[in-house]
Amino acid sequence: MMKKIFRGYLEVSLIWKVIIALILGVVFGLIFGENMGVISPLGELLVRLLKFLIIPLIMFTIIVGINQSNIANLARMGGKVLTYYLFTSAVAIIIGLFIASLFNPGAGLELDTTETIDVPENPEITSVLLNIVPENILTAFTELNLLGIIFTAGVFGIAIALLRSQKHTEEVGNLLYGVSQGINEASFKIMSWILQYLPIGIFAIISKTVGEQGTDALKSLGSMVGVFYLAIILQLVFYAIILIINRINLKEFFIATRTPILTAFVTQSSAGTLPLTVDAAKKLNLNPGLYGFSLPLGATINMDGAAIRVGVSVIFAANIVGASLSFGNLLEIVLIGTLATIGTAGVPGAGIIMIATVFSQAGLPIEAVALLTSIDALVGMGATGTNITGDLVGTTVISKSEESKQSVTEHEL
Repeated sequence: MMKKIFRGYLEVSLIWKVIIALILGVVFGLIFGENMGVISPLGELLVRLLKFLIIPLIMFTIIVGINQSNIANLARMGGKVLTYYLFTSAVAIIIGLFIASLFNPGAGLELDTTETIDVPENPEITSVLLNIVPENILTAFTELNLLGIIFTAGVFGIAIALLRSQKHTEEVGNLLYGVSQGINEASFKIMSWILQYLPIGIFAIISKTVGEQGTDALKSLGSMVGVFYLAIILQLVFYAIILIINRINLKEFFIATRTPILTAFVTQSSAGTLPLTVDAAKKLNLNPGLYGFSLPLGATINMDGAAIRVGVSVIFAANIVGASLSFGNLLEIVLIGTLATIGTAGVPGAGIIMIATVFSQAGLPIEAVALLTSIDALVGMGATGTNITGDLVGTTVISKSEESKQSVTEHEL
């Protein structure tokens, strides 16, 4: 009997299992409240399983990708990725500021100046850059330093490619490349097993979150949440326009990417969702040499959802204290906010650092950050889902542009 039920479970489409898990999680969370915390270990298990695969997926996807491309192509793709991430982050902040300016969230609320919040120290740009090169490989892995892991994989990938290109080291180079390919395929096989547990973990996480948050936070700061999600919708429309302009089928794209997007929404972790994001890129048949580094990099520095959060939060805080922001102030916020989303990404308390940095620059009270923490989970879900969507849109568009470039090159030859 149990075997029949298990077989039936495996035959159901993954997206339907995830949707049912989301709905049941919300229902159970509202009914049983904080009691749903008892199943939180099931959600923690999902997060651990996903993090378990991050290192092998990043390492060997990048190594294999580099060995399937050439250095010139990688440099060109890297420039496109960074340009895309900067551009969409700036657009996200502008969208957040624009929508918030239209609806004025926070108008009529009063700021409780007795509320305080400890804002983590904003790291200097030099420390962020130095952090790319880990002090040792083991530290990069144990601390899950994504930039450090990307750097390590890139260096070894290039080294293996050079070994394969030289006659006297070709044999050992091909051996290392074959091992890397094998481990990469094994990682995706393990990913297929984890996907079967995904709905159970999602149910546990969403029921616990809803049970703890309830509707109190939504009621107290409903206008802020509503405006934020309206801005998120507009950002998604912006992504859709980018895909349409590049002649990418929207239906095929969202069918392939819906699982990582929904998982990011529930878990609020771009890095934790990375294995699913890479799996979606593989299903879309994107360039492995591109998504091997663009998706891990995006999970680290590309935070469009967080950028929207910054834009909406600025207007929210300005309305509470009755401050008026000039066009110059808004332009400065776009610039500082764009750099902050990249410079503080991956740092513990990154959301708080970003908002606090921009608030300080705009002359807004840091105390307002404390008020925003009451809706942190509600806002964090939408922000993380948007972050992942932006990474996948950019990687898909750049991958297609590289196909065109390759076709032109081959034609010229």
